Amino acid sequence: MSAASKAMYKTLALAASVAGGIAASAVFGQVWKRIAGESEAPDPKDLSRSTREVLIAAAVQGTAFGLVKAAVDRAGAQGYRKLAHADPR
Repeated sequence: MSAASKAMYKTLALAASVAGGIAASAVFGQVWKRIAGESEAPDPKDLSRSTREVLIAAAVQGTAFGLVKAAVDRAGAQGYRKLAHADPR
């Protein structure tokens, strides 16, 4: 990959990552509302919440962010290949 192609891919990947983070937050918020019936996940430092609830929220959040990141990275690589006719590796 040439230096120009690499710079273009890094710029696109950064923009996609920011958008992906915003999307992952929205996905997690909706999933958490359905699971717990609350608008916000519990703060791990809030000792009035159970450890079980905090850990479930963390697991759901990690899963949501991991799935969205993989989807965004994959879509970005495929889009780059279509534009540049080269793999982004």
